[in-house]
Amino acid sequence: MDNCLGYQCSICHQEYDISDSLYTCRKDGGNLDIFLDVGCLRKNFIPEDILFTQENSIWRYLPLLPVKDPGQFATPFRSVGCTPIYQPKQLVADLSLENLWIKDESKNPTASLKDRASALVVAKAMELNKETIVTASTGNAGAALAGMAAAVNCRAVIFAPKTAPIAKIAQLLVFGASVYLVDGTYDDAFELSIEVSNEFGWYCRNTGYNPYTVEGKKTISFELWEYFHRHPTFKKPEIRWNILVSVGDGNIISGIHKGFMDLIDLGWLAQPPRLFGVQAEGSASISNAFFANNTDIKPVVAKTIADSISVDLPRDGFRALRSIRESQGQAIVVSDKEILQSIASLGKVGIFSEPAGAAAYAGLIKALANGFIQEDEFVIVINTGSGLKDINAAIQSVPKAPIIEPTLNAFKKVVKL
Repeated sequence: MDNCLGYQCSICHQEYDISDSLYTCRKDGGNLDIFLDVGCLRKNFIPEDILFTQENSIWRYLPLLPVKDPGQFATPFRSVGCTPIYQPKQLVADLSLENLWIKDESKNPTASLKDRASALVVAKAMELNKETIVTASTGNAGAALAGMAAAVNCRAVIFAPKTAPIAKIAQLLVFGASVYLVDGTYDDAFELSIEVSNEFGWYCRNTGYNPYTVEGKKTISFELWEYFHRHPTFKKPEIRWNILVSVGDGNIISGIHKGFMDLIDLGWLAQPPRLFGVQAEGSASISNAFFANNTDIKPVVAKTIADSISVDLPRDGFRALRSIRESQGQAIVVSDKEILQSIASLGKVGIFSEPAGAAAYAGLIKALANGFIQEDEFVIVINTGSGLKDINAAIQSVPKAPIIEPTLNAFKKVVKL
């Protein structure tokens, strides 16, 4: 913890000591940013300290994280991050984008990017000697918490809307979490989880509430920096690079932006990439505010096939808007139809994406069509989770398989040669 100076409110900029037990700003309820002791880090670390470490997880970035070494070797908790990055030739050809990469977060232990946040939160809970962690989730965040908590023998309590995909609920139960299905929305579950946390003194993991969630998610920025640090072409300042990621409550894109800004403060990166926040049409409150050129985020009645980004009132919307604007990026809105088409497109190159992950790829297609990204620029699309999380959506994205009699003639009638 010697590498951190404290918290700062993202709205009023009020500062708090890092030893304070806080979730949000005491003055206005704003989300808190954790700021590093840049002077200390510059004095004691250089990029090579990370580039040459043997640790193969997010814990390779421990000097840049606001928690102590959590230990727990040889568990799923210790294997979060360092996910693969692909350059699918077919998509490169289809989009005429020579420099296109897909960062695949489905390879995390519980199959989504949310493992990064949950690992940090569990590590912090261990520091605070908290034995129970509670969260609200549409599925992925809860599964990530349940999995990470199980790996270190910690209790997880999850509140999820009763409409959450059954595959995600199954993960929660298999990991041994105490699961409560709420007859209401994600936002209803969110409010209930905070009440429960306050009543019983349990540690709350809620996205856009606990400041350590952003700190976990920023590690994806470190991995991208590290990957492209080894490619000299990316050091050319005249070539822009762009990151597209789906946005629900706004916490992931806020974490990505925070990671790159930390690297810039350290002098390890010259300029941040542009961030493109992609939302579903039925859950576009952050995009609406972006297009209206203001910071007043008005809630919507969310309805989209992409349950992971289906949010009425985004809890990290202010920082999400800040991330897009400060990086000179763009908000993009896509339809459920475009999301389903993108699930199929990614599947044809061997990437099985849940709807929220496919939304980012759908956003890329729209960004190219609108001229936001040029064909000679570098592009990274982040697939946030596995398609196994939502089989119903996957089935809707592809044609039905024919049922045939077990004969050669029956096969000949339907086969396409």
